[in-house]
Amino acid sequence: MSEKEEVIKMIQALPDNVSLEEILREIYIHTRFQRGVNELNEEKIENVIKMESDKWLQ
Repeated sequence: MSEKEEVIKMIQALPDNVSLEEILREIYIHTRFQRGVNELNEEKIENVIKMESDKWLQ
């Protein structure tokens, strides 16, 4: 699912009387959460690569 589709789905799940500020806050929270997940995944991958390379170098 594209980022645009994710945002549309997220907005559609909000109540009809939601304010623009609340929509923007939800998008901001979602973006920060996704960034954190991506950083954790990248860190895990880097740790696996480092562990594997340490094995090879021993």
